Amino acid sequence: MSGLADLGFLVIGFLAGTQHFALLRWNTALYVRDGALVPAIGVQGLRLVVTAAVLFAVALHGALALLLAAGGVLLARLAVLRLVR
Repeated sequence: MSGLADLGFLVIGFLAGTQHFALLRWNTALYVRDGALVPAIGVQGLRLVVTAAVLFAVALHGALALLLAAGGVLLARLAVLRLVR
């Protein structure tokens, strides 16, 4: 793979991870709110399906691409945690 493609997979993982972990806070707020269990489960499912679909699409490009995207997800986790502290 070229360096530019490698960077692209890292960025794709970072963007997928950012949406995943940014929505986690909202999802948690829905779980603790009275009468919002169904929307909370829906948001949870949507978060997981979108992240899994992105990683599946990346995995079609090979193991290195998947590892880079997963690394991007982990970097996004660190970034989101630092922003909300």
